[in-house]
Amino acid sequence: MYDRCVQPHVPDRYRDLTINAFAQRLASAQPVPGGGSASALAAALGASLVEMVASLSAGKPRYAEHETLYAWVRATAADLRDHFLTLADDDAAAFATFAAAMKMPRDTEQEAAERSLAMRTAARRAAEVPLACVEACLALVQAAESLAGRSNANASSDLNVASLLGEAAARGAAANVLINVPSLGDPDLETSMVERVQTLIDEIERTATETRETVGSGEQREPAAQPQHA
Repeated sequence: MYDRCVQPHVPDRYRDLTINAFAQRLASAQPVPGGGSASALAAALGASLVEMVASLSAGKPRYAEHETLYAWVRATAADLRDHFLTLADDDAAAFATFAAAMKMPRDTEQEAAERSLAMRTAARRAAEVPLACVEACLALVQAAESLAGRSNANASSDLNVASLLGEAAARGAAANVLINVPSLGDPDLETSMVERVQTLIDEIERTATETRETVGSGEQREPAAQPQHA
């Protein structure tokens, strides 16, 4: 009974839609996709830009000392892009499940209890998915930062855009975490998630700002000692 009530059918993946089709669906009166999926998609675009900058820098004699970094960034950004696109679908599914739980009957004590449990379970998933997006956004801006001053100067504005998209996506996803945690029914978990989100946002903002400042300065940096997995 529980599965029938709260598990929605999601007909297709957002990654398989055209840009126009996704934008039209986002603009519709349907509850999904919403801000969480849009945030994940923005982050996917940021990851694509990071990979592009690394690709435009690889194989250039001027930047030969950074080849190891480029290989790591390209692989990392590609993985992140795929992850963000998956999160876009996961976010929509999580919200749809929560919305379905809210519509469950509550006329009897048993129905009310089942609805309450379903809502708490769905709220947790609806908070966990955007939290995963915020966490991945930190990896995204860290990858972008590693390229600042170590990549093709002609693509410096693209690196700035990547950091801006990563930061904006993180803030959008964070907003979705914060709006769902009050429905968790678990004060300790709520506090833990809120603190985790704030810590991540602070680090993302600091890293993204450093990226833009380095790019703006035109400073060329020494090779990274060793690419760090975010």
